[in-house]
Amino acid sequence: MKKVLAVVLVALMVLSLGACGKTESNMTVQKGKLIIATNAAFPPYEFIADDGKSFAGIDIEISEMIAKELGLELEVQDMEFASILTAVQTGKADVAIAALTVTEERKQNVNFSSTYATGIQSVIVKADGDVKSIDDLANVDKIGVQEATTGHIYCEGDYGEDHIIAYSNGAQAVQALIAGKVQCVVIDNSPAKEFVAANEGLTLLDSAYAEEDYAAAFSKNSEELLKKFNEVLDKKIADGSVQKILDKYIKAE
Repeated sequence: MKKVLAVVLVALMVLSLGACGKTESNMTVQKGKLIIATNAAFPPYEFIADDGKSFAGIDIEISEMIAKELGLELEVQDMEFASILTAVQTGKADVAIAALTVTEERKQNVNFSSTYATGIQSVIVKADGDVKSIDDLANVDKIGVQEATTGHIYCEGDYGEDHIIAYSNGAQAVQALIAGKVQCVVIDNSPAKEFVAANEGLTLLDSAYAEEDYAAAFSKNSEELLKKFNEVLDKKIADGSVQKILDKYIKAE
């Protein structure tokens, strides 16, 4: 009986260790990798670097930092913004990180990390145009937005879908403004500044359209990965590493 009991105990230990190993190896989509879904057309949070091949930006550097701490290789998957949450829900990516705003609606489908940045929705207009204040948005014919962003959601709710034209990325929306297809563009403040600096004749309205918090998103089934991600993120927020990255890309006024 003692021998039988010993064999059973050994078997249980092997199964237990195997289960632990399985949990660890299945924590990410691919063992040894942290795959992030992003939309690399949103400077300074994520964009294609000058070499035309690699990626840069706030979200990329934060992801690199966390992946390194977790002992994982970072893989960036660039896609349309409207697809990034679906990518984590369907198991194609581990994390969605793309200046992603925390909303109650999104919380129904994904889990969010700790907040790492505060965002502002701003309005880009032509300097010589008729839109001079937020109140004027109620009277314009068409407002340009980036598809599936909170700017898109807010404007559609405030002004109705008939007055909104959604584009795949912010650059397309801005080009539509320059071409006169829309009278303004509602988009996050940081990329809005980049677009205004790069296009003569554009400016930002003084007032913010909305304020919001940014976080990374995870599948509802990725609780262990979210926990480990947050442990590193919270530590890097506390020691100033995240702020250092933010300051690198977003200069103080």
